[in-house]
Amino acid sequence: MRAIWKGAVSFGLVNVPVRLYSATENHDVQFRQVHREDGGRIKYQRVCSIDGEQVSYDDIAKGFETEDGQMVVLTDEDMAELPISNSKEIAVDKFVPSSQIDPMLLDKSYFLEPDKGSAKPYVLLRDALSSTDRVALVTVSIRTRSTVALLRVRDDVIVLQTMLWPDEIRSADFGVLDEAADLEPKSAELAMAGMLVDSLSGDYDPEDYTDDYEQAVKAVVQAKLEGHEVQALPEQEDEGGEVLDLLAALQQSVNRAKKSRGEPVDESGSQQEPAAAAAEKPTEKSPAKKSAAKKTTAKKSAAKKSTTKKSTAKKSTAKKSTAKKSGSKDAAAKTPAKKAG
Repeated sequence: MRAIWKGAVSFGLVNVPVRLYSATENHDVQFRQVHREDGGRIKYQRVCSIDGEQVSYDDIAKGFETEDGQMVVLTDEDMAELPISNSKEIAVDKFVPSSQIDPMLLDKSYFLEPDKGSAKPYVLLRDALSSTDRVALVTVSIRTRSTVALLRVRDDVIVLQTMLWPDEIRSADFGVLDEAADLEPKSAELAMAGMLVDSLSGDYDPEDYTDDYEQAVKAVVQAKLEGHEVQALPEQEDEGGEVLDLLAALQQSVNRAKKSRGEPVDESGSQQEPAAAAAEKPTEKSPAKKSAAKKTTAKKSAAKKSTTKKSTAKKSTAKKSTAKKSGSKDAAAKTPAKKAG
């Protein structure tokens, strides 16, 4: 188990550091609302009941509805003025007989574990509660809400149980019982009822009771799994769509914040990616640009080849011309000069 709260029990001058653990867990069968055709989960949008517009989290406030149907909107400033307690103390107010506590007042249950070094005062408090058959009425703050609770002993462990406020218990006002107030059961009927109670008397054994509904649901699910009657949800391909949606949502939030401060807003930016995000993205050339780039490269390559060919041709011509001149000179050198007559 994981501790959800740390604090200390204080009674008189005794202080017992403890950790708080949830003592119960909900095993109710949980169903999801899904699309009958493909098993996809159903999602809901936050829509205003007056104008029908979808509302972002930034525009959602807390409202208190009065008994006559009026809605009072509370601002963050209003909420900040409410009494909120962050105390880490479980303060014992008084020790009362356990018989004075109506079980209907009990709400959630938590185990108290003594911190290291505080086992002795923990055992002292536990044994004092057990020997006197009393419970300790305390005040405690869990999740910023102060509430009344009691400490009692269960299986050598101190249990903290939060309590409902008295006005949270409804009154059982049934007219039919008022009308039957004068109907007294006959002695023979009482005797027979007593015999029935005796015949069904016994001790409570938790193993005698099981959640048949939960077991039946799990059996049906297991049968469908073994028979491969399962809707396989397709894996969502990551195409960056969620990032774009997030960027657009952030841009809209920025625009709203600017509007609230009276600053100019670029409305076109609400449907486009923010410039900063776009700048961070690697530049990708469009197919048309890539094609144009390829053509330009091809032209440059062709021009380069043409220039190379021309240059090679010129060099070749120059070599041939040089060779011819060289040949003429050699021939002239070999031909004997004619003697003058």
